[in-house]
Amino acid sequence: MTKHNRIPHFENEDQEREFWAHESPLDYFDPNEFKKISFPDLKPSLKSISLRLPEAMIAELKLLANKKDIPYQSLVKIFLARQINVERGSLAKDLENTTDYFEGG
Repeated sequence: MTKHNRIPHFENEDQEREFWAHESPLDYFDPNEFKKISFPDLKPSLKSISLRLPEAMIAELKLLANKKDIPYQSLVKIFLARQINVERGSLAKDLENTTDYFEGG
C-alpha cells in the first residue's frame, strides 16, 4: 500500500471546495481500499416538466396504462426509460464499431 497525503482541516465548505478543485482524490485515498456500497432506499430526485402532447396520444397512453393498471404518467416514464436505454445501447454499439474500425477490427 502506498502512503497517501493527509487531508487538511477546513474552516468552511468554501475552503474545502477550493482545495478539491486543485487536488486529486487519488493522492489522498487508495482506490484498492474502496468498498462498494448501495443505497437501496434512496429515491431519485424528481423534477416536474411540462410536455405538450396531442390529445389523441394522451388518450392512447391512458388506454394502455389502464390495461397495465398503472398511472399513465408512470407509463410515459417507462417508455422514456426504455427508449433512453435503446439509444444508449445504439451509441455504445456505434462507439464499438468506430473503435473496431480504427483498430483494424
